[in-house]
Amino acid sequence: MGNALYLHPKNITMKYKLSMFNFDLPEKLIADTPPKTRDDAKLMVLHRSTGEIEHKKVSDLIEYFDDGDMICVNNTKVFPARLYANKEKTGARIEVFLLRELNKKNRLWDVLVDPARKIRIGNKLFFGENDELIAEVIDNTTSRGRTLRFLYDGTHEEFKETLNSLGKTPLPSFIKREPTAQDTERYQTVFAKNEGAVAAPTAGMHLSKTQMLKMQIKGIDFSEITLHVGLGTFHPIMVEDLSKHKMESEQMIIDENAAKKINIALKNRKKVCAVGTTVMRSLETSVSTKREVIPFDGWTNIFIFPPYDFKIASCMLTNFHLPKSSLMMQVSAFSGYELLTKAYKEAIKKKYKFHTFGDAMLIL
Repeated sequence: MGNALYLHPKNITMKYKLSMFNFDLPEKLIADTPPKTRDDAKLMVLHRSTGEIEHKKVSDLIEYFDDGDMICVNNTKVFPARLYANKEKTGARIEVFLLRELNKKNRLWDVLVDPARKIRIGNKLFFGENDELIAEVIDNTTSRGRTLRFLYDGTHEEFKETLNSLGKTPLPSFIKREPTAQDTERYQTVFAKNEGAVAAPTAGMHLSKTQMLKMQIKGIDFSEITLHVGLGTFHPIMVEDLSKHKMESEQMIIDENAAKKINIALKNRKKVCAVGTTVMRSLETSVSTKREVIPFDGWTNIFIFPPYDFKIASCMLTNFHLPKSSLMMQVSAFSGYELLTKAYKEAIKKKYKFHTFGDAMLIL
């Protein structure tokens, strides 16, 4: 299949606004636990060329790919970013959400704290029942943002082990339950290897090792990119004019091997499938004027909304997203607004599950 342009002519002149992506989503359709097995979820298949909608299982994915097709996944790994500390003197319980490591040598971290009003520069925070970790607040970055310096005697590896032992799986805030041992495994893809995400690339969570092996036996190839998903993925869009929305920057890497494999698939006119919105954003961040993928190591804040000329991927695996989310807008740009609107109405009618632990959609 060629890398055709999937612009929808009748939509090109339309100006898309935030309110156009609102819809009534029953709360019971927002999944708060994963399906029994990764490929047990429902799969809705959208055919852009005909407007046809099929209802399948994720285990049926292999039917839609052939020898030489390329499936591109995000191998970022979620780390246990949510910690709890006690403030010195008062003992007040404070949630500390780790965002990113700023300086390895000095153990400086960018974090969010809650409640923030109690946390000032110079305050010390104590982590663990036996105060295994102590951190000092050295800067205010935003209303909830702080820079912490962790005070720890030991190697960086020992420090990270301690952090991981104290941290909890950073489930999205709309999931009200406490994280379980199962979440450590299931809020993660089977190909996760490069630690740095505070949210999982959820489309990839549908792929099991068994299914990927069956696909490889059929001649379907996989390439891996890295985009460390930040909390910005959950931030609400506050402006009606989408062109005024600014995405938070996220770190991404496409190495030479991944770029080469994807470009060979493009040259051979094979399918290139982006598994998730993070992969799609990565591919569109680093593309040449010849519509080929270029190796990349840096940061991206690309915001994709309709109309948009996709240059690399010819199909996409994604989840069902929340109303007015940047994720839904990107998917709408790829599928076409009318088709996605129709698909979401059908998904609600047929009780598909939405968001992080929800069902999957394949757009061809």
